[in-house]
Amino acid sequence: MDKQKPVNAPVPPQSVKEPESQPASSQSPSLPSPSLVPKGITIGMAAFALILSLAGYGFRLLIGEDVGEVLRHAAVIVPAFMIGIPLFFWVGSRILNKVKGLHIASWNAISLGYLTSCISILWLMGTYS
Repeated sequence: MDKQKPVNAPVPPQSVKEPESQPASSQSPSLPSPSLVPKGITIGMAAFALILSLAGYGFRLLIGEDVGEVLRHAAVIVPAFMIGIPLFFWVGSRILNKVKGLHIASWNAISLGYLTSCISILWLMGTYS
């Protein structure tokens, strides 16, 4: 019984094997995490959201509404859909990444924000048409 080693005995350094290092091409600590949504899609959705949010104001001006009233309304609504909703999704992704340990890419969150913005604008246009 004296020949058995205790459970917490130190391990000699030669018996510990270090994991083999991976080739440098597969390691990329400086590269950001990959995004599932291409940047062109996000930029296209942002442009579409801008066109949709401004489209109704042209019609309102054509039917003779006051320019000041239309511009005041546009100054509130357009930034809400172009900045507010995507920013809400981006901030939410950052919070979930820190609190829950998730790995949501920022670009994916912004893309989802613009997609939600486009759907919301289309829904509002359908409701009030």
